[in-house]
Amino acid sequence: MDKNTKKTVLAELSASFAKAAAVFITDFKGLSMPTLTQIRRRIKNAGGSFRVAKNTLSRLACDSTGREGVKPYLTGNNAVAHTENDPVSLAKALTDSAKEQEKFVIKCGILGERFLTAEDVKTLAQLPSREALLASLLGTLNAVPAAFVRQLAAVPQSLLFALNAVASQKGGERTE
Repeated sequence: MDKNTKKTVLAELSASFAKAAAVFITDFKGLSMPTLTQIRRRIKNAGGSFRVAKNTLSRLACDSTGREGVKPYLTGNNAVAHTENDPVSLAKALTDSAKEQEKFVIKCGILGERFLTAEDVKTLAQLPSREALLASLLGTLNAVPAAFVRQLAAVPQSLLFALNAVASQKGGERTE
């Protein structure tokens, strides 16, 4: 790789690391190209990006973006997965790939400014998706006004039940 290409790759890696909500370092040694392509497709569907890069360039990109926590893990055959959107979906895609392919290993990650071990990434993958969390929040927010409306409706309903009870005691007709 010539010097200009290295500068271009370093600039791309640095820009990706700087914009990323989460960065994960993986080991792909021993995987076939079709398997690696399948993993890339899964990561892309999760809203992430997957790139094989030289360790030296990855270290330099880490230095320039404040992601030094992953530098000790940049040895051997590494690929960098990152996302700007939903880290949980990407963690799920990586964890599912690691379950299917024993040679695919998640080494570590960074979520925001926090360093994640491989176990932390697996824990992150077990969280509900962003959509599920938003639906749960919406359900909680919707429960308060719905309960209030039920309470408001209960007042005239209770009055109607009381009037019906009085009417039935006096032998009159029921109101509905």
